Amino acid sequence: MAESKKDWIRVLADAKELPPGRVTTVTAGHRSLALSNFEGKLCALDNRCPHQGGPLGEGSIENGWLRCPWHGWDYHPCTGKPPGGFDDGVDTFPVEERADGVYVGVPAEALPTRTVSDVMVETMVNWGITHVFGMVGHSNLGLAEALRRAEEGGHLKFIGIRHEGAAAFAASAYAKLTGNPAACLAIAGPGATNLMTGLWDAKVDRAPILALTGQVDTQVLGPGAFQEVDLAAAFSAVARWSQTVLSGSRHAELMSLAMKSAIVERDVAHLIFPDEVQTLPSHSEPSSSEGRIGSDHISAPEESISEALHHIRQAKRPIVVVGHGARFNGQSVLAFAETLGAPILTTFKAKGLVADDHPLAAGVLGRSGTPIASWFMNECDLMIVLGASFSNHTGLTPKKTTIHVDFDRMALGKFHGVDVPVWGEISTTLHRLKSELKGHTASQDQRGELAERWKIWRAEKERRAADDRGEGLNSAAVFAALQRHISPNAVISVDVGNNTYSFGRYFECQQQSVLMSGYLGSIGFGFPGAMGAWAAAPDREIVAITGDGGFGQYLAEMTTAVKYKMPIRHILLNNHELGKISKEQRAGEWDVWQTSLHNPNFSKFAENCGALGVRVESMDALDDGLARVFAHDGPAMLEIMTDALLV
Repeated sequence: MAESKKDWIRVLADAKELPPGRVTTVTAGHRSLALSNFEGKLCALDNRCPHQGGPLGEGSIENGWLRCPWHGWDYHPCTGKPPGGFDDGVDTFPVEERADGVYVGVPAEALPTRTVSDVMVETMVNWGITHVFGMVGHSNLGLAEALRRAEEGGHLKFIGIRHEGAAAFAASAYAKLTGNPAACLAIAGPGATNLMTGLWDAKVDRAPILALTGQVDTQVLGPGAFQEVDLAAAFSAVARWSQTVLSGSRHAELMSLAMKSAIVERDVAHLIFPDEVQTLPSHSEPSSSEGRIGSDHISAPEESISEALHHIRQAKRPIVVVGHGARFNGQSVLAFAETLGAPILTTFKAKGLVADDHPLAAGVLGRSGTPIASWFMNECDLMIVLGASFSNHTGLTPKKTTIHVDFDRMALGKFHGVDVPVWGEISTTLHRLKSELKGHTASQDQRGELAERWKIWRAEKERRAADDRGEGLNSAAVFAALQRHISPNAVISVDVGNNTYSFGRYFECQQQSVLMSGYLGSIGFGFPGAMGAWAAAPDREIVAITGDGGFGQYLAEMTTAVKYKMPIRHILLNNHELGKISKEQRAGEWDVWQTSLHNPNFSKFAENCGALGVRVESMDALDDGLARVFAHDGPAMLEIMTDALLV
């Protein structure tokens, strides 16, 4: 080996670091080596045993032979030859002891080979993926290298999480906030199956998401290799589109189809990467979204518009009900409602779409809602429902004349028939209706009634905020205080349970965006959701609201927030109980059983992770605690000890 073709790389600062008769693993550039101190000489071998890839540097020297730790095959520590004259030895590398340490000469590294993974990652980036949440592991290393190169080139950001479920939740939250997909990455087997809950959350809430999973080599696929799971079968229910990347696939086109499926179908797309396919050389060019997706501003059929106009012109007390499907149509909704002077009610998933201080706002309808919204639904003579699904948690009555507008034709009249189903993009449809009405309606201006109803409800909230049983703070007081400190433009990621129901009922939104696990209602969403929100909107204030039960599911992600300096303000309501389940047990006349929780001091846990942790046990400390958390430059948690019954 010519000297000019070697790179001499220091692997030890001092030869004394390796005692006689010992072997260790060292790294020279990207090459892993087994460095031995044998018979007074330092020797370097390729670290990979040629049989099963065992790491020779983790072996031991016995009777003059270096033994592979995986299956016991022997090699001479300096020549790399096995006993008996076999020809399956390992490569050797020259070693030099110098004044400043031990150096090994390795061949100069060639330029990296462009791979199938590079082509697919470049295509993914061209389609708009900017963030990938996930965990790097042994069956996705080739794909991970392509992601690393893309990140090094400034084309995307990779966020390494502590549990793959958090990766899927974060990607789901990113998509719910922006309407654009993020990706999540996992290994084969358990890593891939850990994604499932977050992917189901995205699926049922119609959030576009891309799942990337490793897989065992295709040559051992089927008989039951280590960590082999039939991922095509496992993901068949959750993924709208799922394909395995093969050596002969049209790789850029495969990624384009995955991205198009996620975006157009607003669903889960999934790609399976067998280990050996990830690093195959490729000279293909990446694809892009150009010319692949048309405008979604489709107009409703004329007969539907005419029928809707007929009912709207006759209505005296119409209301507008806004669901999650209209979350990007806020300005159009307001303009339309103002034409009618109609109250705007939102589903819980659409909380924040209309500011609660707007003269037409009626707040949230349903189990997480206000008596204002339910009063106006009961008093109306027409419901104009925009992008809502008629979930039983919302409680939209089927007894009122209903116009239902949605871009998704399957959502129209999903649970019961409606009077006028209107298939069309919401903003486009509202613009047409508003133009045709030209202010000629019979509707009454209900702003005065709304103001009176808000006055009644706010007085009731003040009374509840004074409640004290000596068992912790009450929820009305907690959320009244939060309103005094939170930014009007914050993104709020909530969990499930009493903490979330109370947030929906008591917290009055301004321009805040609210994220939640809607249809799936999965505990644990809150904090990973805030991580996804931070990735999507790093210039906005990010707040997570959870209970002790929800945060307990993914509490290790606090270390992720610290690692990436995510300034998440975490409001944790701790009542040592799954309070919502206790309430359901009482309502069902069951015994309250197995809902108590044994918790750590979460604020101390946050401090141990490197974040700010503050604990509040009394009302007089609440505002100061909130002020400290919201002023902190970095991740911060306010743990509030609350009363499980004062919700």
